[in-house]
Amino acid sequence: MSDPAVIQPSVKDLEVLRAPALEALPEAAALLDSGFRLLQSNQAFLDLAHPPRAGAALTELLQPMGLSPATPADGASCEYLARSADGRPLRVTLRRVGEQIGLLARPFAVGDADQPLAAAMSAVEVQRKKQDALLALSRELALAASEDELVASISRCIRCLFPGRHFCVRIIDPRTCRLTSLYAEGRMLEGARERLALRRSAADKAHVDPRTLLPGRVVLTEEEPLVFAGSISGFATPLSATGQFFGLVNLEYPQGLAADLARDEKLLIQLVNQAAIGVRNAKLIEELTFMKKYFEQLIENANALILAVDRKNEVIVFNRALAQLTGYARAEVIGKKVSSLVPEAARAELGKMFELTLAGQPATNAEAVLRAKGGHEVRVAVSTSTVLTAAGEVEGVIAIGQDLSRQRELERRIIQAEKLASLGQLAAGVVHEINNPLTTITMYAEALLQLAPLRGTEAADVEKLERIHESAERIVRFARDLTSYAKPAEEKPETIELNSVLDQAARYCEHAFKQAGASLARIYGDALPTIRGVRANLVQVFVNLLTNACHALPRGGQVSVVTRELSDGVEIEVSDTGAGIEAAHSARIFEPFFTTKPEGHGTGLGLTIVQGIIEKHGGTVRVSSAMGKGTTFTVWLPTSGR
Repeated sequence: MSDPAVIQPSVKDLEVLRAPALEALPEAAALLDSGFRLLQSNQAFLDLAHPPRAGAALTELLQPMGLSPATPADGASCEYLARSADGRPLRVTLRRVGEQIGLLARPFAVGDADQPLAAAMSAVEVQRKKQDALLALSRELALAASEDELVASISRCIRCLFPGRHFCVRIIDPRTCRLTSLYAEGRMLEGARERLALRRSAADKAHVDPRTLLPGRVVLTEEEPLVFAGSISGFATPLSATGQFFGLVNLEYPQGLAADLARDEKLLIQLVNQAAIGVRNAKLIEELTFMKKYFEQLIENANALILAVDRKNEVIVFNRALAQLTGYARAEVIGKKVSSLVPEAARAELGKMFELTLAGQPATNAEAVLRAKGGHEVRVAVSTSTVLTAAGEVEGVIAIGQDLSRQRELERRIIQAEKLASLGQLAAGVVHEINNPLTTITMYAEALLQLAPLRGTEAADVEKLERIHESAERIVRFARDLTSYAKPAEEKPETIELNSVLDQAARYCEHAFKQAGASLARIYGDALPTIRGVRANLVQVFVNLLTNACHALPRGGQVSVVTRELSDGVEIEVSDTGAGIEAAHSARIFEPFFTTKPEGHGTGLGLTIVQGIIEKHGGTVRVSSAMGKGTTFTVWLPTSGR
């Protein structure tokens, strides 16, 4: 045990402590062995001490205020300062008698007649205050959740240890040296807030690397710069850790305040070194948090499908693009087995892909099948890679992919375009070959029908002639449709009022409405912008759509035509209250020669022609249908200003 300063005041003889009647003594008294372990005590001692136990050490019972007690020589006495269980200062007198040590403990306060002991206690109290303040700073720095809380903790500690001084705490971004936080007590000089000036010797003492200080942001000086009005002296200490500069703490003395600069600077350096570590850790956490959020945003908003699983094949990353493709919310997937996203038939294949990736064989542009929330399947192309821990161990697998449905749609469009190109060539040849024979058949059929009444032709023969004429006309219409689809429009585009085009198409379809016993509801938007196009072709589009709607209706049904202005063009809806179209047919409805009408009642080119004309006008056409409720064709066309 270390030796304290031994004080030999006049004390009463402690031989009485050898008597068993400790309870008779008015002071707190106890007997200890030579190792300062408790043997016996009176109740007054128990009231002062921390909860005793058999053989408890003296320093556990009465905590020393500074140095620990020393063992006095046999028959000699010594004193030291201690603190009771409830925090009261005590003067503890020890006297050794043989193998035992007698103890008396009495309350003590500064101002007692024993001035040397009072001075010692005062010094101990000051030291304890400093230690408590620095300990509190350590706790607060560890718990600080923001830079503002860090600055507040540092300021509280400075205020406690250096009362009456001016001070300021400035924290900067170490990369840009720009001020991020400031707290000051005292009136700062004009321009001093942003100007960071540091004595070169203080920078060297704190091991600040001058290369990290941006010129114009931080100035190294030979003299101590003062930043407060009315200060007569002071110093600045850098907040520095591992050679990196995080800011400054300035401590200054106003007129009339006694100062021990050397002692204060030493204490402030101790405080600032502790604070700098907290600031550095906070900056690191802030940067790591920023980078974490940044990369999370990159993954979340990436124009790619991103999925990551751990070694248990449980999903740990599921980004927005993947959620939109599958219809699953992130909360529905995170923590679940990846197999829950895959049709049963494809699970073994995907599991094998992830297993090989974990073994160091990543996949590149491999096709996989996912099961969407609605039950349908989507095909994706994925590339996989391992996810590593900081120690380089394999943590899981990340898969980055693209939705193949768009690619498949483009492939389908290319195939369709090739079909249509072939159809155009076929149409030209067909029309050329059948035009002359059709003209002859039509002319002779019309002539015979005109002569039939004059010659008294029988009704049965007249009916046969009418069928011949009707069939020939049907072939003519078929050839005309082929030609209309295959050849480019001969008319030049013009500015068109869309509602008038729809009215014209409705007039052409009056016979179709009469035959179907259907009604037409026109719901036109007011003051629609004009569009640019070939009027005849657009009339043909809506004639086809209105005619198809009539054919789909039960008797007495209704067709609705709605027009509206959108931000990027105009939209036209042609709806019917018919039986609807099966989902399997909806996907093929624009294919050439595909029709749902009975044989002999349609060529399967009407909607193909509609799609071709609309796309040539820069627009789109789509269909939506519900069985038993009807069908809606929606056409979008750009306005003439686009």
